[in-house]
Amino acid sequence: MAAFTLTINGRKHRVEADPEMPLLWVLRDLLDMTGTKYGCGVGECGACTVHENQVAVRSCQIPVAQAAGKSYTTIEGLSAHGDHPCQKAWIEEDVAQCGYCQAGMIMTAAALIRDTPDPTDADIDSAMSDSVCRCGTYQRVRRAIHRAARDGKRT
Repeated sequence: MAAFTLTINGRKHRVEADPEMPLLWVLRDLLDMTGTKYGCGVGECGACTVHENQVAVRSCQIPVAQAAGKSYTTIEGLSAHGDHPCQKAWIEEDVAQCGYCQAGMIMTAAALIRDTPDPTDADIDSAMSDSVCRCGTYQRVRRAIHRAARDGKRT
């Protein structure tokens, strides 16, 4: 065990953990931030996506020792009241069925529209290609991202 200081959602947290413990488990088990989900554990499904210094990354693949000193945003920190354009668009487009993958998809989508404010279908498909939705709501995801991009310009 070792001590690490992480900045999560703008707040510093000191945790004691095995240096190889994935950030995902630090978030969920040590900091009780359960919005970030475990999906596959190998970085393929996207359920565990968070932002590292504003870049979408898979938290299951980042050892806490590597995360120390960096800034992370989880789904809990994306907006204070669940009113990020992606979060609102997900609801308005009725994207979620089971909802398990949604936090990771929203985090991926938020990074996309931040970097590409007017994404094409091809941009969306490329950005979301590593996010797996077992319910198959991909067409609704695409509509929600277009809506979030459009609505985000108004705010």
